Amino acid sequence: MILHSYWRSSAAYRVRIGLNLKGLAYKIESVHLVRDGGEQHRPEYAAINPQRSVPVLQHGQRMLRQSLAILEYLDEMWPQPALLPATARERQRVRALAQLVACDIHPLNNLRVLQYFEREWGVPQPERDEWVKHWIADGFEAFETLLRDNPSTGEFCSGHVPGLADCCLIPQVYNARRFGVDLTPYPTITRIEQTCLALPAFDAARPERQPDAP
Repeated sequence: MILHSYWRSSAAYRVRIGLNLKGLAYKIESVHLVRDGGEQHRPEYAAINPQRSVPVLQHGQRMLRQSLAILEYLDEMWPQPALLPATARERQRVRALAQLVACDIHPLNNLRVLQYFEREWGVPQPERDEWVKHWIADGFEAFETLLRDNPSTGEFCSGHVPGLADCCLIPQVYNARRFGVDLTPYPTITRIEQTCLALPAFDAARPERQPDAP
């Protein structure tokens, strides 16, 4: 398998964690999202992914797109260890947590959004940073409540085995730290982060450990 990835992309980070948890071998094919205007805009990459974003996971002749869809594909192809719980109710909860990050928090601090603010509207860096911090904090407030008040929360987002929600949460915490978000109000999130990063699968997926990291 080949993962088209960028070291600091949180969506690619999610998939790296999932692949590592499954114990699957893969090769990184770097797509630099900033250099020369962004390699994702080159015609040869746009032919792979018309959305001009990462990740794309190449499995044989298949080109798999969208991080959550890729993670569920991995779970269906290699069921153990499972990224989703055994019951429909618990699977719904985990998917909701994952989508809170992937659909509600992450798109608002995505690189292309921030670049549009700068390019089209001339929004200065401090204001862009505040935008990112606001929406991460807004999402984390809800995420923390959903973790804290639910008996299904264990060492990880769901019980005592890392899964889909953790694959999404940990990259977003990385982004939060990168932008200087105060994480004090989110003790459950930071506890789960520490537990996850102590595992080899999460540690190996860290942005700074990627072959294309500066």
